[in-house]
Amino acid sequence: MNVPVFEEYEPACDCPCGGCAEQRRLLAQGLPLRAGGHPAAHGARRALVLVTAAGVALGASGVGASEAGADAALPALGTARAGGTAPSVATAAAPAAEPDPKTPQGASGPLHGRPSAGPSANTSVDTLRRISRADIINRAKRWVSAKVPYSMTKYWSDGYRQDCSGYVSMAWNLDGNEWTGSLSRFGTRINRSDLEPGDILLFHNPSDPNKGSHVTIFGGWTDYTHDYYIAYEQTKPNTRAQSTPMAYWNNSAGYVAYRYNGVTGGTGGSPADTPATAAFPGAKSFGPGAENAHVTRLGEMLVGRGGGRFYDVGPGPRWGEADRRATKAFQQAQGWRGAEADGLPGPDTWRYLVDGLGKDIPKAGAAGPGGTKARPAFPGKDRFRPGKSNSHVTKLGKQLVKRGYGRHYVSGPGPRWGEADRRNVEAFQRAQGWRGSAADGYPGPETWRRLFA
Repeated sequence: MNVPVFEEYEPACDCPCGGCAEQRRLLAQGLPLRAGGHPAAHGARRALVLVTAAGVALGASGVGASEAGADAALPALGTARAGGTAPSVATAAAPAAEPDPKTPQGASGPLHGRPSAGPSANTSVDTLRRISRADIINRAKRWVSAKVPYSMTKYWSDGYRQDCSGYVSMAWNLDGNEWTGSLSRFGTRINRSDLEPGDILLFHNPSDPNKGSHVTIFGGWTDYTHDYYIAYEQTKPNTRAQSTPMAYWNNSAGYVAYRYNGVTGGTGGSPADTPATAAFPGAKSFGPGAENAHVTRLGEMLVGRGGGRFYDVGPGPRWGEADRRATKAFQQAQGWRGAEADGLPGPDTWRYLVDGLGKDIPKAGAAGPGGTKARPAFPGKDRFRPGKSNSHVTKLGKQLVKRGYGRHYVSGPGPRWGEADRRNVEAFQRAQGWRGSAADGYPGPETWRRLFA
């Protein structure tokens, strides 16, 4: 009988069809071991070769023998790949939609357009490029500002691959493009409670690297309970920085925290630039209208001292009310009063933050020098439903207006729950980065806690 001819093809990097998606995944797994490939993937390919050979041999004995051989061989293939039988390129269905985009990635390799001694050459801390935490975050922000499109095959103008691991390679200033299977070699594993800006949260799935594997850059806590943090990540459609549940939306328990071995201490700069960055930049660098790197650094230091609950979306270069409130809370925590606790940093406030002096900002509701008020207890979800009328609805509405989320009110907040309340709550929830049922417009304990933080 005639043996069918199989034609190989190169899958398009952005084609959503099931066939191309499967081929991209297999190509990613087809890396040699020295370049970060997985033994499990190589075992799967060997099984695939055996199955193909068996199928051709059995085909000479007739249709019945061919079908029997295929039925006997396919389970072995599924076991080797640890993922069940492989879908046919011609019949594979498109993968089901997930809450967050998948992040397939390329292999270890040099920077695009530049020679390299080989992938993953820098494995010793003595040969790593030194970089400060502030510089890591600033490098990460460049791609956020540029909205670099996600791609596992394309490279940005700086030579780094436009996927999640290429993004971390860029932020850490590595001399090549790494992937989730090799990034851990450049860092030291730490506890999640010890995370600081510039560290990473890494999930690597060795059995199928392109199924769930992902890495984010930790940008600081957004709340005092450490339930959410600012995640800098490269994902579809482009680079983003947003409030993210610890450790991630999917596979949260599998994420491991790592600290780059070449990072210089604390939130300060490298030894070469410590004097310049540690000096107080001047009162003109802060206050209404200010927008510069000093405001970002102030916010990051305040988050590190317990001020994360004042930020909805994390510290940034533009001075805002969150910066003033966090600064004032830190000043009051030191027992300062009056003009010394006006929410605008002076030389003493800056020195205390840079050198790690004084007391941290107390948790919300704690009785401290700042006299922080305890937020009202969440009254329960049943208070906020159609037809309900009570004082809690009024309190919720007034707080929404106070926080800048009252644009759907026509006549102002009142005791009767209505569509305007729901839409304003939804706007606030979406501002936290929540989607789906987490942003349905009905307040729960977490919405209430953040709204009254």
